[in-house]
Amino acid sequence: MILSFIFFLVLFLGGIWVMALAQSLEDFQAIVFVAGLLLTMLALAWVMRQSGSATRRHKNWTGSPTE
Repeated sequence: MILSFIFFLVLFLGGIWVMALAQSLEDFQAIVFVAGLLLTMLALAWVMRQSGSATRRHKNWTGSPTE
């Protein structure tokens, strides 16, 4: 759990840092910014795929909306 959080934090803060870095570049600003955006989205997807938390997502894909 701790390693997963550390991985999330590195991806999330790294993505934000890469987006900020794009502002200071002269060439390829859009590509670097999109790369940072993708890193940030990957970090959020990493957290959302974790099973079993306060939201009880481990039974989320059974097909029944009442579970």
